[in-house]
Amino acid sequence: MEPRREPGVKPAVRNTNWTTIALIGGLVLLVLLVAYFATSRDADQDKLGNSSAAAESAAPKEKACASKSTYDLIKRDLFRRAAQVRGSDQDAYDRLSAYASLRMENPVMENQDSSNGAVNCSGSLSLDLPPGVAVVGGRRTLSSEIDYTVQPAADGSGAVVLLRNADPIVTPLATLARVGQPAAQPPAPAQTEEMTDEQPDELAPLPAPSAPAPAPPPTSTRANPSFNCADARTNGERAVCSDSGLAALDRTMAAQYGRALSSADGNGRELLRQTRDRFLRFRDRCPNRQCIADAYNGRIREIRDISEGGWQPPR
Repeated sequence: MEPRREPGVKPAVRNTNWTTIALIGGLVLLVLLVAYFATSRDADQDKLGNSSAAAESAAPKEKACASKSTYDLIKRDLFRRAAQVRGSDQDAYDRLSAYASLRMENPVMENQDSSNGAVNCSGSLSLDLPPGVAVVGGRRTLSSEIDYTVQPAADGSGAVVLLRNADPIVTPLATLARVGQPAAQPPAPAQTEEMTDEQPDELAPLPAPSAPAPAPPPTSTRANPSFNCADARTNGERAVCSDSGLAALDRTMAAQYGRALSSADGNGRELLRQTRDRFLRFRDRCPNRQCIADAYNGRIREIRDISEGGWQPPR
């Protein structure tokens, strides 16, 4: 039975609480948003973090292009390759490399290969030779724009360096020779066995290359090229016989030619002979000493390219 209402009293009316409903709806929406982003997150959303990690990992790679250990490897490789071109004096070249000074300007990391960890670099290289030695023409500083790759050694022993475009340094370095002995010095206290680049005077006792050729400006003194100067007939031959620096280049080229000829197949030997004849004609037409020296340097590079299979006929 319904309770009896008093006269004049209205029944209670329930009012809707919109504030509570709004709060509940907002909470539900927030939960849905959190669930959506949690399930749809992918790697692209970490671009900022990935970029920072990439920058941090690239920094050591860039340092590899300009580290002292890399420069030491480059210097040793330049002297090693020069001794190979010369065909002798490997020990003397190894010892002299410790006293040479290498400078690299504007070293730049060009790119890197993530598959093998190789870093490709470039820079302006200058090699300062130690006191008492010089290359043909009397130069003691050699410079070139080079490219080089720094990568881990296959046996895990450390890093190795591969040089490119280093011929402007390697070729003249193969003509390295003593240019005079320093004046006698009073006996000095015993030195430690280890020597550094800051002790250039210690170069005096180092052995000279086995076939030295003085490298001051051209003189009329008797020279010893690879051929008999008594049989010199052409202008080029007479110029080489009267200049010891050119004679050193001639001996270097002749030794390289002989090694290449002995190891080449039939086609390679024929190509070496054909290009030799063209070189001799060009050399004998040269109007001055610099032209002859450039011709020899070009011929040395040409022989190497033929031996390695990378030679291309001139256009």
